[in-house]
Amino acid sequence: MEQSPSLEDCLKLLKGERDEQRLAGLLLVTKFCKGDDHLSIRRVYDAVGIRFLDRLLRTGMGKGSVSMSGGDNCDAYLQLSVTVLAAFCRVPEIASSEDMVLKIPLILEIMSEESGSSVIEECYEFLFLVSTASEDGVTTLYESGGMKVLASQMTTFSDGSQLMEFAMRLVQLVMSKLSLDIISNGYPSELSMMVVTVAKQFAVLHNALKFEALHLLSAILSSKYSAPVHEELRLRANDIWSTYVRIGVVAILQNRVAPAEKLQALILAESMISMMGEEWLIGQMNLSEMEDPIPADRCILLVLESSRVEVAVLLNDLAYMKYEASKNSSSSTDTILLKQRNLAIAFSLVEKIIKLVSNVGGDEGSIISETTFTKVISGLNETIGVVLEYLQDAKDHGQKEGDDLLASVRITGSYLAETPLACKNKVSELLEYMLSVEGEDEPSPFYSICFLLPMLCQITMNIDGCEVLASSGAYKAVVDCLIKLIGPNSLVVEDNGTIFLACDTIMNLLLKREQIRFPFDDSTFVPLMRALAYWTEETNDPSVIMMAASICALILDLTSEEALLQHCNFDRSNLTSLSQLILKSFAICGQDMMSEDAKSEMDLHQIVISGYSRWADRFPSIKEAVER
Repeated sequence: MEQSPSLEDCLKLLKGERDEQRLAGLLLVTKFCKGDDHLSIRRVYDAVGIRFLDRLLRTGMGKGSVSMSGGDNCDAYLQLSVTVLAAFCRVPEIASSEDMVLKIPLILEIMSEESGSSVIEECYEFLFLVSTASEDGVTTLYESGGMKVLASQMTTFSDGSQLMEFAMRLVQLVMSKLSLDIISNGYPSELSMMVVTVAKQFAVLHNALKFEALHLLSAILSSKYSAPVHEELRLRANDIWSTYVRIGVVAILQNRVAPAEKLQALILAESMISMMGEEWLIGQMNLSEMEDPIPADRCILLVLESSRVEVAVLLNDLAYMKYEASKNSSSSTDTILLKQRNLAIAFSLVEKIIKLVSNVGGDEGSIISETTFTKVISGLNETIGVVLEYLQDAKDHGQKEGDDLLASVRITGSYLAETPLACKNKVSELLEYMLSVEGEDEPSPFYSICFLLPMLCQITMNIDGCEVLASSGAYKAVVDCLIKLIGPNSLVVEDNGTIFLACDTIMNLLLKREQIRFPFDDSTFVPLMRALAYWTEETNDPSVIMMAASICALILDLTSEEALLQHCNFDRSNLTSLSQLILKSFAICGQDMMSEDAKSEMDLHQIVISGYSRWADRFPSIKEAVER
């Protein structure tokens, strides 16, 4: 390609021996270095040489000298050198060179010292081009303190400006190349400052940069390594940033955008609720510039509706891939895993909304109006119905194992804990199956039972619920779960709440055994008594002792000492442990009934005392221990 004479003249100047010639050539460079003319840029770069550029840059910073008549003119040298460097870096091969990577610390120093000058935009362009072209560029940017510079300067940039866009994309590049674990622990305060700044962009912009803000916020806040950043954000006295995020999420969900963007908005919403609490879903929706007020409940309704759509679509896709597509082709494991992860986000949001409505209700004065409450309950009912159909499909295909199935049981259990009679017939039909569902890494069902215990505890307060548990054999799963929780090889749980729910469920069943003609199943209840005795061996907690003793007292009503000792899994040592448990409970019963501990366990005292009076003669060893 034939070059114009003026470019050739420029190249001659750049190759001159004197600095004055080279400077004159550089002043002409911008005429010929158009963004897409990589060939001309390359010729100019080769002509001037990196050493002169380095000297010019350092002179502009006051660290070097370029021979030039006319005295010191550092600002002009700085402006010229940075502008030319940014222009050269539009050629990826130049941008990725070691020479340019080594300039990053100098450029960051300039940015720190010249934050308000006209050279800043060229500095950001240089950093962006070098970091985009070179992984070493990203690493050098991070290791040279780039996060501190970016965080401090982003707060000063105008909304939607070119500088803001460069800064956001630089942060994205750093996060895409380096572990967020390292960044979150190294710069939690800086990341929190960035979140606050980017949140405003997410709320106020209506162009492509809005989606860049969404992706950046989602990446920072949804990471499993983001705890230090969350903590920094919680400590901020002004939480207007969280309002900005809510406004941005609503804007994405209520407009026609790509499904992938809506999913990102849901991921961000889930992270915000995890950090700020479920109440984040309801609150201020107005920016000062906005004229028409937006209802405070707009966010919860949009998040619920979008989550419901995701649940329905994803469950349908998963069912097809697992039960239909596999007949003709092998569905990608990665695709299934991705859909399962997305399903987990949608399920989590639905569960958080269940928790919110259960805490605040639809009463007068509640943060949720009666109308909104009704809409939410209607939407939840429909979604749980879809989930139950998915579980029915899995049951029909003989599938019991899978994290998606376990998550389906969990969300069902969360809802039924608040409305135990919802979908009553379908739940009764699927109860035994749901209790048999296992996660991918579970050797046997456990978590599925734990998820359903709040509902089981409530329905067994009535005869109908007890009959469902007894007739389906579902009580065996509850007993097995309790043994896993309290026995010698017990599984760790966060608190005793799950244990006491299982205990209450079993007790409800035993107390109503005569009305439902509940038969004694020694293979189920004998191991349970052994586990209950073991549970109380090393504790003096009255609530634990009385709960265990009450259940044992009800079971002993159904058998005798002779029958127990004939059981293959019960021996004299077990009988001794059981005797000690009953003895401990009697000691608590004998305490001053005005004490708080005694008052709280009064009903259980009565169960133990009444039971003992009925079966004591059938258990001479226990009777001897008590009356000794």
